[in-house]
This record gives sequence, C-alpha cells and structure tokens, in this order.
Amino acid sequence: MKGELILIIEDEANIIKLDRLYLEREGFTVESAMDGQAGLQAIERLHPALVVLDIMLPVMDGLAVCQALRVAKNSVPVIMATARDEDIDKILGLELGADDYLTKPYNPRELVARVKAVLRRTAPGEGESESVGVLRYGDLTLDSEQHEVHVGEELVALRAQEFAVLHVLMTHPGIAFTRERLLMLAWGFDFYGQTRTVDVHIAQLRKKLHSSQVKIETVPGIGYKMVV
Repeated sequence: MKGELILIIEDEANIIKLDRLYLEREGFTVESAMDGQAGLQAIERLHPALVVLDIMLPVMDGLAVCQALRVAKNSVPVIMATARDEDIDKILGLELGADDYLTKPYNPRELVARVKAVLRRTAPGEGESESVGVLRYGDLTLDSEQHEVHVGEELVALRAQEFAVLHVLMTHPGIAFTRERLLMLAWGFDFYGQTRTVDVHIAQLRKKLHSSQVKIETVPGIGYKMVV
C-alpha cells in the first residue's frame, strides 16, 4: 500500500495541501488536479491507485467525472467529497460508481483511514483465503479466485462492492440479512458508509443480474435474501 499514487481532484488549494501532507506521512505518493477535465486527463496519464474526487468542481463536476470513468470501464477506486450533507449527492455518487464518500469539512485523518480501507477492499485477491473458491446457485456462478460472475455462460461485470454483497448472499441462499449484517460481512468494520449504501448496491445487482433465474428479494422490515 505504501508508495501507491493517490490523485486528489479538488479546486481548493488549501484542502489539497492538507490532504497531501497527511497522505504523504502515511507513505502515499500524491498528485492533484484542480478541475474535472484536468482530473480525467491526469487519471489517464498517471493511472492512480485511488482518486479523491470533489463533487463541486469547475469545468466538469465530480459526478460527471465519475460517470465518465465508469462508462469508459475504468475501475479506479473513487472516494467522493461533498460539501453538502445531502443523501441525494451520496446516493447518486454511489450509483455512478463511487466506492465511498466524505462530507466536508472532514478530518484528514478520516480521509487517510478511508483511503486505506477502500484500497484493502478493492485490492486484487483480497479476502480470497477466507472465501469458497466457486459458488453456484441456480444459473449463477461466482468464482472468488478469478473475481468473476456468470449468469449461465454470460460473464457479468461487477464492481468490488457488488461482488462482495453477492458473495455473502450466495454463501447463504434463502437466508434473510439485515442491511447492517450485509455491511459487516461484505466490507467489515472498516467500512464507513451507511445502510442506505446497501440499497444502492442491491439495486445495481438486480439490474446487472436481471436475466438470471436467481432473484434478490426484499424482506420487509429486515433486509434482503437470495432465492430462485
């Protein structure tokens, strides 16, 4: 993890300076860009390990940057920062493919903790030693070692968080999980999100697995379970 490149896309120089100071203390290399378009160009040029992305940016806002990355199939982890403590910003950011979010003003120590947590969650092979190699349920196949999911013969592209949620549900088919339990099992105690985050990822899974005979059902008053 030390030495990995973190790109900060932020239009306030004082925030960049403070975030850089704390991240470099932890051994990260830090680069920055001050508008959305320059940020996209920097991502293409530098191939960072993670991006800290402000929403309110000149030229191109952070939501548009995140959307452009995911449309281009770029899976670089993104932590979004918003000055507005509104659920709609956070939910929209997650739906567009962000991995986590911070509400400004934030403590730079919290930023460092979240950067480390997201890098652990999205690292290739993370958690494989504890997982069953291949899971099958109905027409779904999940391969933990290859990090692949198939509906029948069709390969379905999932993000790291979606894969983690699906793994939990497929390991215990027919069992109802609360949102809190799914958060803990999928991401562990170092995940800083809210239970509403689970709903976002479940919605994405349902969309991507729509052709499967396997369904993720809502259990009123509890959470979710997987059924055929």
